[in-house]
Amino acid sequence: MFGTRHVRRAVPVLAVLLAVPATAVATGATEGAPGERARWRTAAPMAVERQELYPEVVDGRIYVAGGLLNPNTGLSAHFEAYDPRRDRWNQLATLPEARHHITLAEEDGLIYGVGGFSGGFPNWRAESDTFVYDIAADRWTRGADLPVARAEGVSESVDGRIFYLGGRIPAHPDARTFNEHVDTTRTDVLDPATGTWTAGAAAPTARNSAASAVIDGEIYVVGGRQFSLNPDGTARQVNVPTLEVYDPATDTWETRAPMPEARGGLAATTYRGKLYVFGGEQWVPEQRVFDDAWVYDPRTDEWRSLPPLPTPRHGLGAATVGDRIHTLGGSTRTGGNFATDLNEVFLPRRGR
Repeated sequence: MFGTRHVRRAVPVLAVLLAVPATAVATGATEGAPGERARWRTAAPMAVERQELYPEVVDGRIYVAGGLLNPNTGLSAHFEAYDPRRDRWNQLATLPEARHHITLAEEDGLIYGVGGFSGGFPNWRAESDTFVYDIAADRWTRGADLPVARAEGVSESVDGRIFYLGGRIPAHPDARTFNEHVDTTRTDVLDPATGTWTAGAAAPTARNSAASAVIDGEIYVVGGRQFSLNPDGTARQVNVPTLEVYDPATDTWETRAPMPEARGGLAATTYRGKLYVFGGEQWVPEQRVFDDAWVYDPRTDEWRSLPPLPTPRHGLGAATVGDRIHTLGGSTRTGGNFATDLNEVFLPRRGR
């Protein structure tokens, strides 16, 4: 969502859940300038109701690819772009193959769609494909495959390279279902000029369903969850509030103040040098979908609350164009069903 540059790294789950520093949150505070209230409005919905989206902004337009449909046994190859000036969506060339959790990152007029799952639940299989979209030609081609099949990670473009961080990889070569994947700390780096992937520094924490954005050339990775199996073989997913920042220039990670509360399946974007995060879900100790919105200031290493999402959602995407933040799609209930076509727009106070 899909930005800026800071990457998140997961800490041990219990330590994260029980030890959030008081300095991490300015409780009761809201982002904005005196005399102008931050607010929400609605805009034109997407053409297709879907979730698990990682949008990308290029030249003032928001691009959205793939996604999980209703019911969650279906997935999409749909690809469209939103023009905020006209409040209009345009259908574009479809993905070469249907995917959900496919990440988008733009470099030099090309949009790279990386990884993602094929198949409907529970037959999710992580894929290694990289699809490359030529904006001028409205055409997809195939790029260099990831070294390892990946999904539920994040990707960002920084200084001419594409970075794919974290997510889930197959637990064994024949993995074909959701439960047959494990979280990873991998950082893989694509040089589009040579079409080759190389390894970057591993993240501090293995996690999936995080969100990311780029600020001042660093990748911020925030939230997400950690996957494990219960004794009966069912999945257990525990959210983490971790914020980790990756510096591509030095190939190093740094841990920052965690989110006020742990969230998985959230969305992130940047506005005026700050990190904005929205929504999410949790599976334990109870199933919930959230309407929370927060902003993180890298200068002070503090979080502040924002007016909540009008519609609680997870699996949504976030993208900033001008002075507006668009929150797109997602699901109103935990899990893979109840996808939406929503385009709810946050207007921050401009004084900050």
